[in-house]
Amino acid sequence: MSRQFSTHRFILPVLIAGVCIAAPLAARAQSDRPAPPPGTTTTTTTTTFEVIAPNPPPPLKVEAIPPAPSPSVTWEPGHWTWSGNTWVWDAGHYVERPSAQAVWEPGHWVERPNGWLWVAGRWRVSGG
Repeated sequence: MSRQFSTHRFILPVLIAGVCIAAPLAARAQSDRPAPPPGTTTTTTTTTFEVIAPNPPPPLKVEAIPPAPSPSVTWEPGHWTWSGNTWVWDAGHYVERPSAQAVWEPGHWVERPNGWLWVAGRWRVSGG
């Protein structure tokens, strides 16, 4: 009985470790983007990660907006992202509008008690 008990004591931690390793790998496989650095998060259409930065982002960069390649796109402004240890500029780019009524609401940083939280940009569609 003590041999069976010690085997169970060994198997349970191994199974728990396996689940802890497999779950993030499965979530990563669902996204084309690499996993965010520890302590940071991003928002995607399939998975939401929370990004908390310890200090406010630098001032926004001034970007020259090139002519739109088509009337069905809109400019998504650049913004600062937190890499886990430093601020990195994510340049603006054109994105396809999901509908003619859709308006892009840019992402922004909000101060919270535990740091600065990234609120991802999103499309807003007006009814009417």
